Amino acid sequence: MCGITGIFNLDGESISISLLKKMTEVIIHRGPDAEGYWVNSYVGFGHRRLSIIDVSSLGNQPMQTEDGRFIITYNGEIYNFGNLRVELKSKGYNFTSKSDTEVVLKSYSEWGEECVKKFNGMFAFAIWDKKEKTLFIARDRYGIKPLYYFHSDDVFLFASEIKSILKHPKYNVKVSLEALNEYFSFQNIFTDLTLFKDIKILPPSTTITIDFNKKGKLDLKKYWDYDFRDDNSISEEECITEVKRLFEQAVERQLQSDVEIGSYLSGGLDSGSITCIAAKNFSNLKTFTCGFDLSSASGLELAFDERERAEYLSYLYKTEHYEVVLKAGDMERVMSELIWHLEDLRVGQSYPNYYVSRLASKFVKVTLSGIGGDELFAGYPWRYYRAVKNIDTNNYIDKYYNYWQRLISDNEKNEFFTPEINAKVKNHNTKDIFRNVIDGKKLKIETPEDYVNRSLYFEIKTFLHGLLLVEDKLSMAHSLETRVPFLDNDLVDFAMRIPVKYKLRNLTSAIRINENEPGLKDKKYYEKTNDGKNILRKVLSQYVPEVYSNNSKQGFSAPDASWFKGESIEYITKLLFDKKAMIYDYIQPKTAQKLMNEHFEGRINHRLFIWSLLCFEWWNKIFIS
Repeated sequence: MCGITGIFNLDGESISISLLKKMTEVIIHRGPDAEGYWVNSYVGFGHRRLSIIDVSSLGNQPMQTEDGRFIITYNGEIYNFGNLRVELKSKGYNFTSKSDTEVVLKSYSEWGEECVKKFNGMFAFAIWDKKEKTLFIARDRYGIKPLYYFHSDDVFLFASEIKSILKHPKYNVKVSLEALNEYFSFQNIFTDLTLFKDIKILPPSTTITIDFNKKGKLDLKKYWDYDFRDDNSISEEECITEVKRLFEQAVERQLQSDVEIGSYLSGGLDSGSITCIAAKNFSNLKTFTCGFDLSSASGLELAFDERERAEYLSYLYKTEHYEVVLKAGDMERVMSELIWHLEDLRVGQSYPNYYVSRLASKFVKVTLSGIGGDELFAGYPWRYYRAVKNIDTNNYIDKYYNYWQRLISDNEKNEFFTPEINAKVKNHNTKDIFRNVIDGKKLKIETPEDYVNRSLYFEIKTFLHGLLLVEDKLSMAHSLETRVPFLDNDLVDFAMRIPVKYKLRNLTSAIRINENEPGLKDKKYYEKTNDGKNILRKVLSQYVPEVYSNNSKQGFSAPDASWFKGESIEYITKLLFDKKAMIYDYIQPKTAQKLMNEHFEGRINHRLFIWSLLCFEWWNKIFIS
């Protein structure tokens, strides 16, 4: 796991090694173990290494083939690199290191751009072909590893983090108003835009080839996509047997490392099962939990602290267990660091991720996470149930779009953005963007199950991608690699074939609830939310006690709804009610403060909105001013 960066001067100008070093050094946190540079006239690569596989200097980068034709700078882990190494050896290739980097490099030498279809893992890399004068960059299927780029007439820049690109004098920081419109619609960005104008993120499962002889034209190709389709020839028993086999295989694949591995342990089903399998392979597995002081919490948030359940699972699996406990006020002290590392604002409250990553990094270099189980196996039933019964596809899109406007709806935007900003974003239609994602895979829509599969496709393309970006940035901020066993190619391929009827209960009696509605204390609410990923529950119940496998679904979140109207209110008002707050260059103060006051008074839960305002204010302070 590493940090990569590169410069391709399309005008043929020679690379400045001092500039390349500045771009690389700013992401030293991604790779404190070694640094490397390669320059050949108008192309240059930088690399910061976090040594995980083959920690010797033989694994250092940038790395070249023996004939010097191909050069790579690479970030990631390929879990099937051993098998690929054997296959390449049979074709006559020799290896000087035990690293997966060399396997990726020689896979490209053998199979060209088709090599990405052979990789089972997480990756972002760039390869220069000296002979053809082409740059090839690629990102993994799911977008576990980020890769950003900036393209102008005379230069192409890429990096693991945007802050590298900001070091180049050809780029001037400006806000992308189109991305801002998406962010305050979805608390996410669904296109390839970022809040930094003209800096894009390479979409998951996508490659770019740039030919110097073709004046730097970008050739983008998508090499894979999700495909949720019910295979009704599979019985439920067959599903249970196969998911169990593939899940164990996935975890065991991701345990390969030349450094110590730990695991997050939230007290829930997914991380508990991963920990169980990992603990069988390590006699003293270290596990990590983030808990919360609930002294001032109320309502649903009283169940947010999972330490007791995590401690019990640690006892069962005999792990060496560590915890960090967050209080109201811990958010304030970390915001500037967090936003500097996060830079590409996505999804919800993430400061607990920052703290638990920091804890884990004190003991291990690699940790396992349960991310992905919910999105593959339908872990958010209250979302899909909104879209089960529809008149037609347009009716489905209308309902689902209304739900996924997590912050500001279309009919509120005229009063939310300033008139100047509204005039500039009015043609950037977020509903069209939403529809483009939904229609990205031409799945049939005839039954309620078809609508659920379309919803799973949408959420895994957008919501999961946002979660993965946050996890990468905030773990790598502490030089920690996070692995996600649920996103193993074989497990994902099978999970997409599992019929919806094995993931969810009776769709004809679907329950519709609002996950952010305040004050819901009815016992029936809890009973209704322990639906979802039912086939996975039956598999993972073989690893954790029944009380855990039948738990109601709960996300990883601090009790911010309570804290934002209690102990954190002074911090929020001081920062966001200030007339000089930078957010008011884009947002009308009256509207923003009205929504915040609704939360402070307990009328409407606007925790997501307040978090996004805080993030955007800090983003402006750090990157604009």
